[in-house]
Amino acid sequence: MTSPSSTALSPAVRRLIIATLVNTLGNGVYAAIGAMYLTRVAELSVAHVGVGLTIAGVLGLVTSTPLGVVADRLGPNRAYVGFLLLQAITMSALTQVHSFGAYIAVAAVTAIADSGQRGAKGALIAGLSEPDQRVRTRAVLRVTTNIGMGVGLALAGIVLALDKPGLYVGALLANAVTYCLTAAMIQFGLPIVAGVASESAPSGLTALKDRPFLAFVVLDGVLNMHNVMAQLAIPLWIVTATDAPRWMISVLLVINALVVVFLQIRAARGTEHLAGAARAGRRSGLLLAAACGVLAITDLTSGPVTIALLIVAALVHVLGEMLQSAGGWGVSFELAPPGAQGQYQGAYAMGHQFGDLVAPLVLTTIAVSWGWPGWLLTAALFGIAGAFIPVAVRRHPAAAAEVSPATAVAT
Repeated sequence: MTSPSSTALSPAVRRLIIATLVNTLGNGVYAAIGAMYLTRVAELSVAHVGVGLTIAGVLGLVTSTPLGVVADRLGPNRAYVGFLLLQAITMSALTQVHSFGAYIAVAAVTAIADSGQRGAKGALIAGLSEPDQRVRTRAVLRVTTNIGMGVGLALAGIVLALDKPGLYVGALLANAVTYCLTAAMIQFGLPIVAGVASESAPSGLTALKDRPFLAFVVLDGVLNMHNVMAQLAIPLWIVTATDAPRWMISVLLVINALVVVFLQIRAARGTEHLAGAARAGRRSGLLLAAACGVLAITDLTSGPVTIALLIVAALVHVLGEMLQSAGGWGVSFELAPPGAQGQYQGAYAMGHQFGDLVAPLVLTTIAVSWGWPGWLLTAALFGIAGAFIPVAVRRHPAAAAEVSPATAVAT
């Protein structure tokens, strides 16, 4: 049994948790009101908002790894603070957007800043935590993120209910303030994690030359489509293909959030080493595939049976989601060579961005539109992606001493 002292989070990590809570509270507010602000106050069309988000997504994808190198060189503290302050500026600038061109400019810089802060934060976690505590720290931060986002979403409900232009602007500025507060907490509340001198750092964009790691990034990105599955595909499926009441959408999202809050830390146990992380990826694929299989059955059922199956699918889905997160954290930390945590965390985030970009088209076209055959095809996609994660990890030189063929495919 592990002693309490060995699992206790350091004071620096605890302060990072508080900073994350502040940051995600503001993010939750914006997540709820952003689309309404852009269409009702900034008077942009839905099509223009969609184009802007797509351009921003592509920019975030291509800049993620290079900005991770910046975090390695400058040091993750300085880089993280800089990107947070840039996000505060772009959030403030968004209140002055009243044209498509201005929106594209702000969205582009916002995406770059967001990509940069992801890699920098990952490197900061690696620097502040002992190697065997990094995944646990990530798990605690994810729980914190869910809590902060939940509170922010609830507060945004007040703005949405009153529906006043001035309140939308005020909410955006309040989010900008949370970025500034978070930056101040990082700058003045955390010990400095030193950057890596260029002469002692890995040459070039090492992560983009690491083929086994890139294979993992793509496979993990496929599994990460579970986010869009929960937030878009399943709600659309409920509305268009089942007779379940629409309030089931909220029920399933609440189930997801609560399970993550209470079980994510437990789900991350054993993934701090490559063998366990690889197994988690494989199991995640199987669970997500099983959730798709249950959803396929709802194409043939009705009434209480459909409601019960939707709840089962949501529970199986969130178990797969938690294992995917934990396994991804473990692999991304363990495969990064010394001095390259920033760029490897940036490349790891690139997989998630890839999944977020392709998932809306893939899931709405195949799963939602094709009915039960589409869900079964989606299940196969998840299952295959998960099955190949241990293969990709096993082929990495860093895994040779730890992950054997037997352990990599063990269940």
